[in-house]
Amino acid sequence: MTVADRIRIKGERVLSDHYGTLKSTTFEWRRNDGAWQRMTRDVFDRGNAAAILPYNRARRTVVLARQFRLPTYVNGYDDLLIEAAAGLLDDASPEDRIRAEAEEEIGYRLRHVQKVFEAFMSPGVVTEKIHFFVAEYDPGMCIGPGGGLADEGEEIEVLELPFDQALAMIDDGGIVDAKTIMLLQYAALNIFT
Repeated sequence: MTVADRIRIKGERVLSDHYGTLKSTTFEWRRNDGAWQRMTRDVFDRGNAAAILPYNRARRTVVLARQFRLPTYVNGYDDLLIEAAAGLLDDASPEDRIRAEAEEEIGYRLRHVQKVFEAFMSPGVVTEKIHFFVAEYDPGMCIGPGGGLADEGEEIEVLELPFDQALAMIDDGGIVDAKTIMLLQYAALNIFT
């Protein structure tokens, strides 16, 4: 039996259609014992995204971004967020989008991007799936200061950090972004071993 055999959508209502689409969906779910249970859940659809960790194996460094994120602030995090460069796909392929995001946000034109995995980040309420990439960089690939797009509200500080320092920032609370933690842990297991 597939999931499609176990669900009956009864209705959807759009609650917001601003930065993404927030819908309230009423559905029936067929439980393991065969009984149907009626539920209502709010689902936020903002599209899928891609994230990247540029690394320099010889220098043992990574490039990250630091910027303001309103949701973290309203949840009590009173600091700028350090994170991997990332962005919504906006109808582009994950590879094309992550190359463009790297140029916009951190100022690097990356030659070879490698997709390492994909994951749903908050599947209880958000539809977003992130495509995760790594790419080796060298200083000659820097084509500008990065910083993001001001008309999109971005004001990004580019950070080139020793890998060991970035990894330690997970333990000390300096890096609290899930996608960044996942990419740093991937690098610890597969790149900087």
